[in-house]
Amino acid sequence: MKSITFTSICALFALMLGITVHGADAGHTSQAMAHAGMAQAHGEDGHADMALQHAEESLRHAQMAEERIAETHQHMNQAINHLNQAVEHARMGHADVSAQHTAEAIQHMEQSGH
Repeated sequence: MKSITFTSICALFALMLGITVHGADAGHTSQAMAHAGMAQAHGEDGHADMALQHAEESLRHAQMAEERIAETHQHMNQAINHLNQAVEHARMGHADVSAQHTAEAIQHMEQSGH
């Protein structure tokens, strides 16, 4: 049996402690990174079956994080569109319409999770 590599120790530590990173879905991103580290370590140690298991788990978490990022991006795009409309209407003196667009922008920013 080959010795445990430094990479596998770090990956296991990250997995066990649930170290998080900043981002749209830090939990899934950290899990994807931890499992990727374990997959790499097992691959380096010649354990294809364990490398596959961790690579698949990493992929699942990365896909979930990507979905959340896409949703966040969509809400921020909508917020920007409404803020552009708010600015345009305020310049035309349409305070009430500007306020409506600003309210919509706020809702989208809240939904984005930021």
